[in-house]
Amino acid sequence: MAGGGVEDVYGEDRATEEQFVTPWSFSVASGHSLLRDPRHNKGLAFSEAERDAHYLRGLLPPAIVSQEHQEKKIMHNLRQYTVPLQRYIAMMDLQERNERLFYKLLIDNVEELLPVVYTPVVGEACQKYGSIYRRPQGLYISLKDKGKVLEVLKNWPERSIQVIVVTDGERILGLGDLGCQGMGIPVGKLSLYTALGGVRPSACLPITIDVGTNNQTLLDDEYYIGLKQRRATGEEYHELLQEFMNAVKQNYGEKVLVQFEDFANHNAFDLLAKYSKSHLVFNDDIQGTASVVLAGLLAALKVIGGGLADQTYLFLGAGEAGTGIAELIALEMSKHTDLPLDDCRKKIWLV
Repeated sequence: MAGGGVEDVYGEDRATEEQFVTPWSFSVASGHSLLRDPRHNKGLAFSEAERDAHYLRGLLPPAIVSQEHQEKKIMHNLRQYTVPLQRYIAMMDLQERNERLFYKLLIDNVEELLPVVYTPVVGEACQKYGSIYRRPQGLYISLKDKGKVLEVLKNWPERSIQVIVVTDGERILGLGDLGCQGMGIPVGKLSLYTALGGVRPSACLPITIDVGTNNQTLLDDEYYIGLKQRRATGEEYHELLQEFMNAVKQNYGEKVLVQFEDFANHNAFDLLAKYSKSHLVFNDDIQGTASVVLAGLLAALKVIGGGLADQTYLFLGAGEAGTGIAELIALEMSKHTDLPLDDCRKKIWLV
């Protein structure tokens, strides 16, 4: 037992190592089905013994190619693409057919591939998600599922979920309302949870809550994969979110982390304040970015001297990140001085 007490059923803690498929301590598909199971498929890396044990003879070319050699070939192929979106599609295809190789590639080439599976390329991928859509990733919960959200969660095959990244697609990066096509963000973010944070893929669940979109271009797009209606607001919106949050706790327990991702300002702060009292919640745009920037400021003060309260702070814009940073600076300033929080806020300007 490791990783928060969740049993490592699939051997994911050693995902980047060469491993024998046999003997299995749990049942696994064989033959044609095994080659289409991304969690266990090794491509040409299956040994002679594994090919015999799992009825793979004839289903693969005779060559046996190590994971390292496969990695070398795929990196070579990726570098041939001149269009970044082509690299994104190739990486998503790899994740869907050979999960271990996908994460080995990402871990070993993080500087080169991080911008491909996440920002900035994931932004273009979300804009064109309907056109490049191949296989479903993550869980979609829409207004059609109201009253049945718990049933929808139970359709996800994994039970030991530790992290959920959820978006409603209203403010995807700096691109605005992308509705249901915002799914690329939770999927990409959770790839980073695994590759950089060591959280097992089976413990991660990307979710998009589809309440419609106000993006007329998407509503007119024949390839749009979400609800073709204007975005729900007010009571209808909050009732669905309340049902979702209750269902998450009921299905996965109190220790599951729910990260709110790319919600619009008017909902992001309200949701964080409302559910932080009853759930383990986190907003990366508001809290994660703020903690990194504050760390940078504290490091800079060691060089230039003085304290946070000796400076005046100017922000361009007042989005989730800017407002979150400003509030954390004020809180830290108040903590280390006798100044009330309101006085600390007066040293910060958002323009």
